[in-house]
Amino acid sequence: MKKIIHFSKAFLACAIISLVLIGAGLAGYVLKGGFNLGVDFQAGLIQEVQFAPPSLRLTYTGVGNASISFDRNTLYIVISGSGVEGKTYPFPYAEYTTVGSIAAALSGVSGISVTAAAPSDVQTSLFVQSAAGNPQLGAEPFVAHYLPLNAAPISIERVRESLSSLGEVSVQVLGQREERRFMIRMQDSELNGEVPAEKIITALETSPALNAGVDGVAVTSSNYVGSRFSEALSHQAAILMALTLLLILVYASIRFKPQYAIGATLAIAHDTLIMVAFITWTRMEFNTTTIAAILTILGYSINDTIVIFARVRETRRLYPEDTFVDTIDRSITETLGRTIITTVTTMLAVAALYIFTTGSMKDFALALLIGMTSGVYSTIFIACGFVNFWDSTAKKSENKRRAKSGATIAAI
Repeated sequence: MKKIIHFSKAFLACAIISLVLIGAGLAGYVLKGGFNLGVDFQAGLIQEVQFAPPSLRLTYTGVGNASISFDRNTLYIVISGSGVEGKTYPFPYAEYTTVGSIAAALSGVSGISVTAAAPSDVQTSLFVQSAAGNPQLGAEPFVAHYLPLNAAPISIERVRESLSSLGEVSVQVLGQREERRFMIRMQDSELNGEVPAEKIITALETSPALNAGVDGVAVTSSNYVGSRFSEALSHQAAILMALTLLLILVYASIRFKPQYAIGATLAIAHDTLIMVAFITWTRMEFNTTTIAAILTILGYSINDTIVIFARVRETRRLYPEDTFVDTIDRSITETLGRTIITTVTTMLAVAALYIFTTGSMKDFALALLIGMTSGVYSTIFIACGFVNFWDSTAKKSENKRRAKSGATIAAI
């Protein structure tokens, strides 16, 4: 017979530890002024930039309007407007393989003037999108950019240091470190009624720590998020979390008895509050990726809880002579192997994400690692502990009622 581990002996101690951790998290939330909100939950300017030197400078002085756009394989010039016949000029990188060749080809378009800003042998396949949408060409030179091969990564700390003179600025890494892409956010309170997009670029290009140089920063996206949108997003996130807890409570109530449903809900509420404590004290950026991580953790935790509760129900039928606390210990012991294997194999994949990624994906992986650990803990010691507490309390009440009834009958 497999040895039964008496997890129930640690139920009270673990409940106290959890209360202390949750209390510390709530205290940290108050003392530190809430979460370190990411760019998704703050009103203000959002700008995506990429550190990439200039490749071409283009101007247009012809009739009508000219716009430029890029994709992975082709550069396009589109001529349109009144008095001209709309026409699109594609310049495939497979045909025009170098900066020198594509500059010569672009000069053949009427009204287009081109100056090569990079060595003529630079590959056009290295071009990057230098502006959102299809920017218009005019008398002011438009700068196209490229990402050099084996470009040295730029640390987020240096970017933050370069922007420190502009006030409170949030910086987030986008993609791989070698791509040198960042999302920069200035809160509404820092804008003072203006949108200092040019100030951000100037600060980055003139920073000695970054050594980007003139036109060395490509703006891939620039948007302003109003306070109404950010507030709506915050409210939707709160509603989403509340609905998740409610639906889990309803599902567990249908599948099991009410005390099991409450225990499962307490377990995932515990996991949420533990994540709040972790995010607050580590000052991890709280954004939509963080919410996705928390919801993933809740799904993982409730799945583990349901498995153990199903085993408890089955064990009670197989061993009706056992006390309820023995039934819980037996059920947890019998599912422990499955819990360990599932958790460890999942955490190996998540650990790989944490080690080999950067930015928001790294934070996502770290949140999952902490949350999965908390999920296993809460399933065993919080959910099962509460069900055991409910059963023992109900039995004590029943014994008191019977004793009272017996005393009443004896008196009669």
